Amino acid sequence: MNLKAFCTGVQHIGIPTDNIEKTVLFYEELGFDKIYETYNKNANQKVVFLQLENLIIETYEEKNISSANGAINHIAIDCNKIYEAYDIVRMQGYKLLTDGIQNLDFWENGIQYFIIEGPNKERLEFCKKL
Repeated sequence: MNLKAFCTGVQHIGIPTDNIEKTVLFYEELGFDKIYETYNKNANQKVVFLQLENLIIETYEEKNISSANGAINHIAIDCNKIYEAYDIVRMQGYKLLTDGIQNLDFWENGIQYFIIEGPNKERLEFCKKL
């Protein structure tokens, strides 16, 4: 069994920033619409989601970002069955970067997610909107 049965595609791309207002303005000038804004109490950071057609960017404030090429923090895969997907990645031995399935109070009803590491140190987030 693989994840194809539980995952529907890219959900969002996470980009850290040290100036969220400047980043939001940049993407809005490119035609993106701000679709959600919140404050992540766990990480003490502002978070904004911007959308252009089927592309969603999550940008959030970080104090120490790399500011180098490749500064994308993670790619999130939309997941409709988070527990089943989690069981598969555990059984297949992927390196988990989160301690189990995490919860955040993003969007209307919150999200559940977990993150694994790819072979090139890329971070893949499996995310379910509740």
